[in-house]
Amino acid sequence: MTINDQQSIKGNDPERAIISAALTGALTTRDQCEAIPYTPEEIAEDAAAAREAGAAIAHIHARTEDGSPTYSTEIYQDIYDEVRDRTDILLNFSTGALHASVKERIEYIQEAQPDLAALNMGSMNYAKYSESREEFVFDMVFENSFEEIGQFVNAMADAGVKPELECFDTGHIGNIKPLLKMDDLSHPLQFSLIMGVLGGIPATVENLVHQVKQLPDDANWQVIGIGREQWALAAGALSMGGNIRVGLEDNFYLPNGEMSTNPELVEQAAKLTRAVGRTPATPDEAREILGMKQ
Repeated sequence: MTINDQQSIKGNDPERAIISAALTGALTTRDQCEAIPYTPEEIAEDAAAAREAGAAIAHIHARTEDGSPTYSTEIYQDIYDEVRDRTDILLNFSTGALHASVKERIEYIQEAQPDLAALNMGSMNYAKYSESREEFVFDMVFENSFEEIGQFVNAMADAGVKPELECFDTGHIGNIKPLLKMDDLSHPLQFSLIMGVLGGIPATVENLVHQVKQLPDDANWQVIGIGREQWALAAGALSMGGNIRVGLEDNFYLPNGEMSTNPELVEQAAKLTRAVGRTPATPDEAREILGMKQ
């Protein structure tokens, strides 16, 4: 099948869709889902299985053995090495944090040099509210100043790491303008449109269409749906010519409500990709689509 609406495809490939697997997250725990990997070896095993299921990219937050978030360069390097021993999946390391310095988060990007690194494009309230308990599960302010964004962009450029621009709302997309003007960023850009976080844009296909309209014509983009709305957003994105992300960082459940694992979520995403007439991209194909060096 060929998707003809170039306005929604942007710089993506109409025939091949890139599936990313967000394996760990920073806030999810085994108390919530026992399949979340913690150690470098566990993360690498999930990355290899996700690759076999159809993922081209593994997005990773490092953890300690007890599951706490860590920004240790040594642990990120161990993750890189363990994954590379098992699979050719592209590695995307998170740089987001609430209580870690920019220096700490730049160091492991510069040392480990993953293929890509996530770059949060703006500040926001970041919360989760339980309607059943009528209380906030967590409530925080996620700060990402232009100064810090610029430091990350420059560090990634020096390390040869492609930035993945994570946008939780429409204003975050607009934040690329001064960075392009100052030549800190250059085309083609890769965007992640994150939807469903309380404090950011709600998770609806209508909002997804709006977000895609704001992107540069040559941009690559994927949707990241938080929670069970993920599957409807993924179907919409694939039909529009977009790429998709699944994984236990974002959503624990298959469409039927069954709690799942990272490889099973990727397998479901690959089935959905084929159901709309597209093919899951390999890591090498993803490099080509994203304009990365082979």
